[in-house]
Amino acid sequence: MNDDQLDQYRVEGMKVRVVRDALEQNDVVGIVVAWDEEHLLIRRPNRRVVKVKRGYDLQLASEPRKWSHE
Repeated sequence: MNDDQLDQYRVEGMKVRVVRDALEQNDVVGIVVAWDEEHLLIRRPNRRVVKVKRGYDLQLASEPRKWSHE
């Protein structure tokens, strides 16, 4: 995920899904707030902010969930 795409998600306020593993309940769904070289900050619907590594898959929340086993 490059910085331009993250900035587009942030500016447009698009909901994204961070897929961390095979279990959907472990996904983080929210709006991109900020990022650096290693981490993303995602604001969840309950207004809490979650810090996740950039290595996780990032998908639009409006699209069906996809998980690829590495």
